[in-house]
Amino acid sequence: MDTLSPNERSERMARVRAKDTALERRVRSLVHRLGYRYRLHLAGLPGKPDLVFPGRRKVIFVHGCFWHRHPDPNCKLARLPKSRHDFWIPKLEGNRARDERVVQALTDQGWKVLEIWECQSKNAENLECMIRGFLDAVD
Repeated sequence: MDTLSPNERSERMARVRAKDTALERRVRSLVHRLGYRYRLHLAGLPGKPDLVFPGRRKVIFVHGCFWHRHPDPNCKLARLPKSRHDFWIPKLEGNRARDERVVQALTDQGWKVLEIWECQSKNAENLECMIRGFLDAVD
């Protein structure tokens, strides 16, 4: 059962941002400090990737583990809510299916895609290595 009233839940959910989340800003800041320059949410690309590196034909998506259903079974952030499974399961699985379609569309267009998950961003050193490895790789 939900611990919040329907109005309280609605207000809380309305505060969830689609762009410029704290996680996304943290990744953008790190990428900028590493010396890479990028475009944000380029509308002409499928899924409007969070960071676009046009000259490298690479994009980065920054995913919240809950909203995008991180498939790692050890990720504690990707848990399902305890209430309203009839709403949440189709909603969250729909997000995951959309993400898979977007990655496939970008790959078909010749773009390389990196998905950074919220739980992976906790360790800054590993995150930096992941980003450098992706952006510096010659494909």
